[in-house]
Amino acid sequence: MTGATSDPPTDPAARCAGPPTDPAEESLAELFWAVARRLRHQSRRTLEPWDVNPGHARALAVLTRHGTMRLSALAEHLHIAPRSTTEVVDGLEERGLVARRPDPADRRATLVAPTDDGTRVGAAIRTARATEAERFFGHLSPTDHADLTRILRTLRD
Repeated sequence: MTGATSDPPTDPAARCAGPPTDPAEESLAELFWAVARRLRHQSRRTLEPWDVNPGHARALAVLTRHGTMRLSALAEHLHIAPRSTTEVVDGLEERGLVARRPDPADRRATLVAPTDDGTRVGAAIRTARATEAERFFGHLSPTDHADLTRILRTLRD
């Protein structure tokens, strides 16, 4: 049925117009993705001083929290493919933030550990991200903050 409200707009300008201007028309999914997009942009800006991307920061956080581990264990922690983990570790190693060495228990395996500089940068990133989160979520009431935390944990798990 042409012209029905469920049909996609045929005018290219209407398709690219962006989210509805009436907040009541925004779906939950649209709101969620808009917030996620803001958080991603804010996170990238926060990480710029250390020349790392969010994937590097996640890997460095796992390593500083859990210590030396095999690349395969890091891949499991990050929920990414081993090949992708190798690329992330390559980037961190180029910046002097992690070091690789053979696993003495299995010389075919490789261990990766944060360097002293990696530990320092990891701590600085944690502090910067905590400040970033406070700025982003700080205007929420304590009740809204607790509710959002509970809801996000439910969705995550």
